[in-house]
Amino acid sequence: MRPRIAVPEINQNVSNYINALRGAGMEPVVISVQTEQIDNKYQQEYLDYSGFHVNAYDGLLLPGGWDVNPIRYGQENNGSKEIRDDLDTLQLAVLDEFVQEKKPVLGICRGEQLINVYFGGTLIQHLATSIRHFPLKDEPDKIHDAVAMKGSWLEKLYGAAFTHNSSHHQAVDKPGDGIVIDSWSAADGVVEAYHHAELPVFAVQWHPERMCLAHARTDTVDGMKVFDFFARLCCDLQEAGRRTHAHDIMSDMLGL
Repeated sequence: MRPRIAVPEINQNVSNYINALRGAGMEPVVISVQTEQIDNKYQQEYLDYSGFHVNAYDGLLLPGGWDVNPIRYGQENNGSKEIRDDLDTLQLAVLDEFVQEKKPVLGICRGEQLINVYFGGTLIQHLATSIRHFPLKDEPDKIHDAVAMKGSWLEKLYGAAFTHNSSHHQAVDKPGDGIVIDSWSAADGVVEAYHHAELPVFAVQWHPERMCLAHARTDTVDGMKVFDFFARLCCDLQEAGRRTHAHDIMSDMLGL
């Protein structure tokens, strides 16, 4: 069976994520809390959160988007922008259900930051080196080099050093409980990816959905490898029984 992936969002076009998930053989369903979105014009399947049941899904993708409200990690606003409390509430609620069931999660950009906050971590609200990471208005994604931790899932996908896109002004500061850093920016050490030590939870600060399929580029690695990795994780846990074998399957995939 094609892994069924929940994508919770509010009032945002997530078609690039949907296309990448489908390209990797998964079946995405966008979860919202505003019923008018069920009838919008995006080519996506919408389900109101009131009808959401975690057992109907094999994985969760948390997409990029607005900044997480800093009150969620015990700070006053010191550079956060475009905060959406309703989006925080929806995505944290869905994330909690997947974590409790030990089901696979992939966070991208905001998704990476939100997962870190969920596990008790904090964020840098505005990077001093944001010019290296966040494009100016009408400018394409920034590009920079990254270093992968030896033995990490990203080293297995891309090697010890690789180039990816970038479009963020915030980043992980204090890692949350169980968060293991997997890569960082070569120029300034900003955290670019991590996984959870005991759960099938993986996250990247960059945008692999804008580095694959119709958005594939010659100056970065192929972002589809991230989605293929996630699809394999969802399929393996779907077949083996998520609760009993999740850690063993993760260890095998990471070569631990």
